Amino acid sequence: MLISYLVPVVLLFMLIAASIRILPEYKRGVVFFLGRFQSVKGPGLLIIIPGIQKMEVVDLRVVTMDVPEQDVISQDNVTVKVNAVIYFRVVDPEKAIIQVENFTMATSQLAQTTLRSVLGKHDLDEMLSERDKLNDDIQDILDSSAESWGIKVANVEIKHVDLDESMIRAIARQAEAERERRAKVIHAEGELQASKKLVEAANVMSENSAALQLRYLQTMSDMSAKNASTIVFPLPMDIMEAFRHLKASPAAQARTGAGAPEERGDT
Repeated sequence: MLISYLVPVVLLFMLIAASIRILPEYKRGVVFFLGRFQSVKGPGLLIIIPGIQKMEVVDLRVVTMDVPEQDVISQDNVTVKVNAVIYFRVVDPEKAIIQVENFTMATSQLAQTTLRSVLGKHDLDEMLSERDKLNDDIQDILDSSAESWGIKVANVEIKHVDLDESMIRAIARQAEAERERRAKVIHAEGELQASKKLVEAANVMSENSAALQLRYLQTMSDMSAKNASTIVFPLPMDIMEAFRHLKASPAAQARTGAGAPEERGDT
């Protein structure tokens, strides 16, 4: 008699135990009633009737997914290997369960194709120097495409861009040539600035003869400070001025003109 009552009690206890579900704060349950969507429940204690109701659990935490290495041909026909990482989370559990069979796999495949298509529209230099812009472009495309699945793409980061050894050497030669070009430009700019300053200094010295004589003495001082065997005889600038005036005087020109015929007669 006792066994006849015990069996229903055990079955009822097992039914209640199978109906009780506990979901943590970061999970939600998509409940179906006889195959039709009923509601999204959680977190906390839930009662699910076995055989009549079914619940699919969805994790709402951010998922870190590594995008496998992809072979990409850039716009300037350079083959590179690129891999990336994406961060996404489920914001609508109903769409994530109903609209797509496996939202994790779908997001992974979408990230791989988007990575190849976006990078294929850019040159190699842009891949190496404008990663932030490429990350934003990939994120926008992924976010807009996965929105219908209830997925929010939080961030996309390109991790590695692997190049062939021959391409690495070519980039090194290009960088070396670029540095040489900059060095020549800087040297030319320095020569231009120095010439302008020399012209300004010459204008200042031409206004005052004492400035030229001071510069002459400074040059002699600099030469005497070095260990050299050169002997320098200072010559006053006034003597040079006297010779210049003597050459330009009219009497000297007259004597030069008068002596010229006598020389022709002697010959």
